[in-house]
Amino acid sequence: MDFLSPVLDGFGVVFQPDNLLYCLLGVTLGMLVGVLPGLGPAATIAILLPITYNIEPTSAIIMLAGIFYGAQYGGTITSVLLRLPGEASSVVTAIDGHEMARQGRAGAALGIAAIGSFIGGTISIVVLTFVAPLVSGFAIDFGPAEYTMLALLGILLVTTLGTGSILKSLAMATLGLLLATIGQDPLLGTARLTFGSDQLLDGIDFVIVAMGLFGVGEILYNLESLRRKAPKATEVGSVYPTRKDLSESKGAIARGSASGFLLGILPGGGATMSSMVAYAVEKKATKRPERFGKGAIQGVAGPESANNAAATSSFIPLLSLGIPANATMAIMFGALMLQGITPGPLLVDEEPQLFWGVVNSMYVGNLLLLAMSLPLIGIFVRILKVRAAILAPLTILITMIGVYTVRNNVFDMFLVLALGVLGYLMKKVGFEPGPLVLAFVLGGILESAFRRSMRTFDGELTGFLGEPIAATLFGAIVLLVVLSALRALRTRKKANKNKENDVPPAERRPEDRGEQRDRDPAEHVR
Repeated sequence: MDFLSPVLDGFGVVFQPDNLLYCLLGVTLGMLVGVLPGLGPAATIAILLPITYNIEPTSAIIMLAGIFYGAQYGGTITSVLLRLPGEASSVVTAIDGHEMARQGRAGAALGIAAIGSFIGGTISIVVLTFVAPLVSGFAIDFGPAEYTMLALLGILLVTTLGTGSILKSLAMATLGLLLATIGQDPLLGTARLTFGSDQLLDGIDFVIVAMGLFGVGEILYNLESLRRKAPKATEVGSVYPTRKDLSESKGAIARGSASGFLLGILPGGGATMSSMVAYAVEKKATKRPERFGKGAIQGVAGPESANNAAATSSFIPLLSLGIPANATMAIMFGALMLQGITPGPLLVDEEPQLFWGVVNSMYVGNLLLLAMSLPLIGIFVRILKVRAAILAPLTILITMIGVYTVRNNVFDMFLVLALGVLGYLMKKVGFEPGPLVLAFVLGGILESAFRRSMRTFDGELTGFLGEPIAATLFGAIVLLVVLSALRALRTRKKANKNKENDVPPAERRPEDRGEQRDRDPAEHVR
């Protein structure tokens, strides 16, 4: 009963009229964001951060969480009807979902996606309810040494387990750590990397970094890809899957929910990786893999269950350990900090209403999404016809107003624009902003915990090995570095081998062609 009491109190928080309203607002905005290609939940949450200043903390986080998991639903609609993923996590859904639409089964694809998303999200929430307090209970004894290793492990996981280049991710993480040191030294009070500017003495606010890189940067980058004609949507038809559809999809939904939950917890995983893994699993599990790419309903059910399960489970490391698992969670971390709330092991005991209010709001949010997703399809398709040339300047204007309201400082507006241009250039050359933002958020935790640890250990680095949990985390860091190095070597060897295979036969050396330098067979016999 001691465990159930705060959980039930959390439902009391959720069913307060204002929190229900913010939950509804969040999931609706999330679906809208998912439908609009390019914007994404991270950019939207970053843009809305200034608005949360005047909202009660629990309501603000409920709304922002609704945007995150609501976007997973919205991206499915355009993936199926237009083969235009509104979200990165819906890319694989477009493969078989749009093929089903071309066969006149768009409604069935959207229906099974909604059902799979609801089941995957709900299963993940149930497990989250029981797992998150256990993780918090385990981590409540963490000290500076443990947090040092945990923050370092989180940064390395995000940079090494992502889908992009490890070196590029590490470069972005290093830049994020560097930006986190700008301002006054937290212990000595001396100025660092301010270049004589009084405006930088307080450091760079997280809101500025998030709104610049994700808000302005993403908008500038996506303007190039959004210069297109309004797409023509396929007719939806009946949205109710048949018994055969449900029978074929139940295994995919179960597997997608399980893999999505596990990958969502892992830093660097998230909804996108989960959906891709789920699609690959379904191709391996089916007896008829030739159907994939031609309208297999399992190719919709598995990924959609996985991305919603992952979106929910990624809250576990954030709320329980204070470690964001992906870029969107890093912005959620910043939103909590702006409200004066520090995510971590103590959150369950110190802020039970907020913790259980946010967790339980996901039950309500999933029900709202299931009820709203299909009836609003027609409206969302019409929204797609609004030109990007109209939406982009309007979004930039809202962003700049929001930036100014944070500290009423014009310098912040120029800083956001500079970071926006930086974010745009990073994306152009293949550098993702996610590792930078995560390292920026974790940089403060890492520096503070490391310096406190050094004081405790009298400056001896070997002191970390004397703490069992810290030593275990250090072992995990070493193992991760070794595995990443091996993976990089294997990738390099494979690339060199492919490069050799691409060389025309006439340009190859004799020994590469398996030939003797002495080319006269008769002379060789003699």
